[in-house]
Amino acid sequence: MSSSRSTARDLAQIAVFAALIAALGLPGAITVGISGVPITLQTLGVILAGAVLGARKGAGAVLVLLALVALGLPLLSGGRGGLGVFAGPTVGYLVGWVVGAFVIGAATRLIVPRYPLWAGLAVNAVGGIVVIYVFGVLGLLLRTDLGVGAAIASTGAYIPGDLIKVVVATVVAKGVHRAYPGLIAPRRTTTAV
Repeated sequence: MSSSRSTARDLAQIAVFAALIAALGLPGAITVGISGVPITLQTLGVILAGAVLGARKGAGAVLVLLALVALGLPLLSGGRGGLGVFAGPTVGYLVGWVVGAFVIGAATRLIVPRYPLWAGLAVNAVGGIVVIYVFGVLGLLLRTDLGVGAAIASTGAYIPGDLIKVVVATVVAKGVHRAYPGLIAPRRTTTAV
């Protein structure tokens, strides 16, 4: 019975975070500051999924969202959905969401139950910015005529907004892990005999 309760709880957590990522797309792109750069909030949900649920469930939440998008539900920012989004220039970012959530969750396992703020910031920045951008740039290279330099440069305008998302996600994740220790099982340490 414990195993089925755990499985049901895991599935519920995955569903809730898939819904959170979808809900964060509802406002569409928000233009921030004088730069006119459109920022979406869905990456915040991806970072939170990995930081709160861990590698397997965090990546699972993103995969559920992407499966629903593939079925045609307009769950991406701006009401986008359907198989066409996986043929567009942003497909690399979508793949990066899955890998980013997994990397964040795997690295978060190394810092729980304490979840030091500085370590959470580093983990979330690596998974939520570096990993996602690497896949995003690769997608741009495959789906557009941009060169490597132009593809990398195109991400620069989004870094300030993504840094804010990393800070918000880290503060939220720290509070969640303090209130609900054990959401992510800490890494077992071996002792010498």
